[in-house]
Amino acid sequence: MSTQMKLDINFVRQQFPALKRDFVYMDNAGGAQVLKGVINRISDYLSNTNVQLGASYQISQESGQRLDASTQQIAQYIGASQKEEIVVGPSTTMLLRILSLTLSEQWERGDEIIVTNSDHEANVSCWMDLRKKGIVVKIWKLNPETMRFDLNDLEKLLSSKTKLVTMVHASNILGTINPIKEIAEKVHQAGALICVDGVAFAPHRSIYVQELDVDFYVFSTYKAYGPHQAVLFGKYHLLKSLESFNHYFIGKEEVPYKLQPGNFNFELTYSLGAIPDYFDRLHDAHFPLEKQISSKEKQAKSFELIANHEEELAAALLGYLSGKAEIKIIGEVVSDKRKRVPTISFVHEKFKSSSIVEKVDKHSIGIRFGDFYAKKIIEDFGLVEKDGVVRVSLVHYNTLEEVRKLMSVFDRIF
Repeated sequence: MSTQMKLDINFVRQQFPALKRDFVYMDNAGGAQVLKGVINRISDYLSNTNVQLGASYQISQESGQRLDASTQQIAQYIGASQKEEIVVGPSTTMLLRILSLTLSEQWERGDEIIVTNSDHEANVSCWMDLRKKGIVVKIWKLNPETMRFDLNDLEKLLSSKTKLVTMVHASNILGTINPIKEIAEKVHQAGALICVDGVAFAPHRSIYVQELDVDFYVFSTYKAYGPHQAVLFGKYHLLKSLESFNHYFIGKEEVPYKLQPGNFNFELTYSLGAIPDYFDRLHDAHFPLEKQISSKEKQAKSFELIANHEEELAAALLGYLSGKAEIKIIGEVVSDKRKRVPTISFVHEKFKSSSIVEKVDKHSIGIRFGDFYAKKIIEDFGLVEKDGVVRVSLVHYNTLEEVRKLMSVFDRIF
C-alpha cells in the first residue's frame, strides 16, 4: 500500500458519537471514546438476547452463539490460535491478579519473577504481593539516560530460578514501544514465561500474540474503543495447567470459565465484536477494491494508516514542546511510529504539572497530570514534587487542528 494515503479522519470521527460534543479528548490513555458499533451491540444484546447462558431454550442458545462468535472475533483480532485462549474479565488489574494467584501455585519458595519500573501497578502489585509466599521479585529498570530498557540488564537478572518476566508493551507515560518479540525470545531461552501488559499499546497498533510468542498478554478494551472490560490471552496449555479460580465444581479443564468467577459480562462481551469490525470497515473505506482479503490483512492496513496519522500528530506536539527550553519531555523526543505511540508526557521547569492542566481545563480540552499508577517511574525520575507529569494522550480520532488548539492554549500558559 502507498504510505502516502491519508487517514480519512471524517470517516473515523463519524464512528464515535461522543466526538459530536464541543470538547477535545486528549486523555485517551485513561479511556478512549466508544465506537458506535459497540454501543449498538450493547443495546441489541440487552434488547433481544438478555438471558442466562446454558439453558435449552432457543434464546439462551442464541445468546451463547453470539458470545462465542464475539469471543472468536477477539481471538482472531489478536492472533490467538483458538477462542479458549481468551479470558474476558472486568479489568486488566483483576485479570492479572487472578493470573498471579493461579500461576504462582506452580512455584516454590525462592523462585524468581522480574518486573519493571515502568509498568502500571496492575502489572506490578499482584506480583510483588507474592513475596509473602517467598517468591523473589527483581526489578528491571529503565536506563535513566535513554529512558529505554537495556537487554543486557535483563540478561543479568535472569537466572535458573526465573519463572516469569512481566512488562509493558508500551509505557502509559513514556509512550515507548518495547521490543517484545526480542525480549520474549531471551526470556524463553532462559526457561521462563513472559506476560505483557498491552493496555497502552492496543489502541494504536495491531497485536499478533503468536508472532510475538508471548505466553500471556492483557489489555483493557475500554482504552481500545470498547466497553469497560478487559481481555487476557494465554497459551492454551498454560491456561489449562492453572488451578480453577471459580467454584469447586468448575475444574481445571474448563478453560477459560475457571478463571472467570461470577462469569463475564454478557452484553459487554458481545459488544467486543464491534472493535475488529470497525478496523475491517476502516480498511474497506480506504481500499474499496480489496474487500476479499482476510480480516488480519485488513486490520494490518488499517493500523498502518493509524500509525502514520498518529506519527503526524505526535510530530506536531513533540516539535512544539521541544522548542520550549523550560520543558522536558519524559520519553522519546522523536515521533517515529516504530519507537513510540502518541502518549506524550512532560514537565515544566517553573510550573507544577497540576497547575498547567488546571489552566487547560478551562478551554474544553481534556488532558491530565499525575503518576497514572506507574508510580515507580515517577518516583525513580524524581517527578513526585512536580505532581507527576502532564500527559497528552492522542489516538487516531484526534486531529491536527485539535493539537494546534492545545498548543495555542499552552502558549498562553508558558
